[in-house]
Amino acid sequence: MILGQLADSLLSWLFVLVGFTGPLVIVFGLIGLTGFVEITRFESGTSFYYRLNPVTKIVLGLVVTTISALSIWWIGALLTVLLALSFLTLNNGRRKFVFALLLTTSTVVATIQGFAPYTAALTLEEAMKVKVFHTLWVWPGYFSYMGFQHTLTLESVIYSLQISMRFTSVTLASLILVLTTTPSGIIRALSKLGVPAAVTFSLVVAMRSVPRIFEAIDASIKAQLVRGLGSRAHPSIRPIYYLEALISSIVPVLVFLLRGAKNTAISADTRAFRAYPKRTYAKPLTYSKADRVTLLLVATALVVDVYAAMHGYGRGIPYVG
Repeated sequence: MILGQLADSLLSWLFVLVGFTGPLVIVFGLIGLTGFVEITRFESGTSFYYRLNPVTKIVLGLVVTTISALSIWWIGALLTVLLALSFLTLNNGRRKFVFALLLTTSTVVATIQGFAPYTAALTLEEAMKVKVFHTLWVWPGYFSYMGFQHTLTLESVIYSLQISMRFTSVTLASLILVLTTTPSGIIRALSKLGVPAAVTFSLVVAMRSVPRIFEAIDASIKAQLVRGLGSRAHPSIRPIYYLEALISSIVPVLVFLLRGAKNTAISADTRAFRAYPKRTYAKPLTYSKADRVTLLLVATALVVDVYAAMHGYGRGIPYVG
């Protein structure tokens, strides 16, 4: 009896550990810091997305967000599949497509871990219209102090999977904007949409900083490993040394970012940023036939989705309160 309870507790903690570390393993182990740099940095190209106006891609992202929020889960899943497949049209598309799939998988796993153990039966009855639940696992009683429900059911896992479809399509649409648009193009697009210059400048600085952060962390970790950190350790415990190198990289990366912030401030001052209420640009925004067709399609999709939601068709599942 005692051994059975101990085994249940160990397995329960193992499930929790896998749920929390699974997304990290996918992000840092399979995608890696180098991969993150690839999917967060602009590269010039000639395919469809690269030819679109930045305003069109921003509108596309907003429409994808709206449709995912209003619609039933399989609409978000369909958008996720279509956007993931469109990564094949980018430069080095197969590699970016694999990274998009891995990032989507990590999002799904994290969402399931974040919702499934905590979703009450009453919420599942209301959202999924079911009365009978299929138990997958019974958590130890003391897990209730962490907010866990007594049992993990198949319905709670399915419900969490459906919720994740609200996030995956939005993430992929945002990555497409970052990968295919220059920071200056985004500045011009947001200015065209009437976004304040201070907000635009902050967003663009963030876009430029994210790849640099990953590059700096990657360089710091590799430097520590080259110096011999964990070189004599057994392969089974080598991830611990990677974690140590990651933690040790925080200070040099912060120093790198602070120096970069100083250079950015000097660059903004020398270019007279916000010296005048409005700025002019040497390269005006133009709309091609592809932009007009894309805007027409996304507008049509938004109108159809709103109409369907207002009349009760394809209405999305509620969030857990």
